[in-house]
Amino acid sequence: MNIKKSATALAIGVALTLGAAGQALAAEPIKIGTFLAVTGPASFLGDPELKTLQLYIDNINAKGGIDGRQVELMHYDTGGNAKEAVNFVKRLIQKDKVDVIVGGSTSGSSLSVMPLVEKAGIPFISLAGAVSIIEPVQKWTFKTPHTDRMAAQKIYEDMNRRGITKVALISGNGGFDKSGRNQSLAMAASYDIEIVADEQYGAKDTDMTAQLAKIRDTDAQAILNFGFGSGPAIVTKNVRQLGITLPLYQSHGVASKKYIELAGEAAEGVRLPAAALLVADQLPESDPQRPVLLGYKNLYEAKFGDVSTFGGHAYDGLMIALEAIDRADSTDKAKVRDEIEKTSKFPGTGGVFNMSPSDHMGLGLDAFQMLEIKNGDWTIVK
Repeated sequence: MNIKKSATALAIGVALTLGAAGQALAAEPIKIGTFLAVTGPASFLGDPELKTLQLYIDNINAKGGIDGRQVELMHYDTGGNAKEAVNFVKRLIQKDKVDVIVGGSTSGSSLSVMPLVEKAGIPFISLAGAVSIIEPVQKWTFKTPHTDRMAAQKIYEDMNRRGITKVALISGNGGFDKSGRNQSLAMAASYDIEIVADEQYGAKDTDMTAQLAKIRDTDAQAILNFGFGSGPAIVTKNVRQLGITLPLYQSHGVASKKYIELAGEAAEGVRLPAAALLVADQLPESDPQRPVLLGYKNLYEAKFGDVSTFGGHAYDGLMIALEAIDRADSTDKAKVRDEIEKTSKFPGTGGVFNMSPSDHMGLGLDAFQMLEIKNGDWTIVK
């Protein structure tokens, strides 16, 4: 049975049984390596990612594995430290001898290990957002989350519909934040958007009122905050505390209930682009993603609580990797890499993936939903 055809069944815990071939390799586990920020400031990314990988690998193994082979997860917690990520990926490649790597919670960690995986020739599916992970295309590197460029484009499309032409930009100083800022600046002119302020804050800053006061003195019609972690929640609160009533946009870096919890009532009315996973039950019955999204959401929440798009990225990466192994009928790294690159019409939580030699993500702008926070929850902007 092909994994793609059984993605929905997998997501709701129904049996996954893949073929009966590969008897000679039956005793050898398929080794999936991962390095995630399970602790530290980026734990809201890594924690649901690790839980997702463990949950689905346990389910697959309980149903007999892949072609009779069990799947083994080799995991290291980076704490969000890019230097630790490099050390752990070296260990995954040289000591653990994994077949595929699915991981990298942050853009900084993913970018830091790319030279290693390219030199070693091992398939790597990143779970981070920066467009620079896949542009220019690197032979062995892929990713599942939407890019920061796509987020900027989706936001600017919404601003165009609202007649907003002047925007104040504020961003953090992390890898994701900087990349998002650069993409926001680069794409603005294409949407007739003028950036009238460009403020930044540090990862450990606990108050951004000084930057926002400067923004308040401009003729901005909206504020765009590109960042993740606690920073965007602080910005959101500070905006309201200063009495600023401009529309506030956030990036997909805050697409989890954790942001709403941290920002509280100040998050009301905030808009952001995000995967449809957050609003799965609001999608029409005809949407091809709906059964996959609801399946993943229901299975994850039954065990761990509120779902986040970040865990969904891990689901997508794992399933794309396992389908590639299934199609290749092998864990030969070159064959698996080639099959990942051929991923086509794969319904994941982030969208329907169609990869190619020139596109190692495979998602279009239509994979994003524009959401608005209302009454402490996500709603689709009509």
